Amino acid sequence: MTETKHLLNRLPNDIGGLPADPIQRTEHELEPWEKRCHALADVLDFHKIINTEEKRRGVEALGAEMVGKLSYYERWIAAFANILSKKPS
Repeated sequence: MTETKHLLNRLPNDIGGLPADPIQRTEHELEPWEKRCHALADVLDFHKIINTEEKRRGVEALGAEMVGKLSYYERWIAAFANILSKKPS
């Protein structure tokens, strides 16, 4: 597979095997908005509005630039907004 073809098939969060700095793991308390975002994800899944797979695809659909610039929970919020705006009322 050519490098270009491989890149076209790679999703934004598919970074396995790419060169990168070591991951700096730090324990930190979640911000209140991050806790609410996680709770929202649970509620959306419980009520079968957005499931985990839809959320994953929604984050991937943001594209490499957005995924690279947004924090973990910011990606979730953007994905939820995009998914919900496309679902029928």
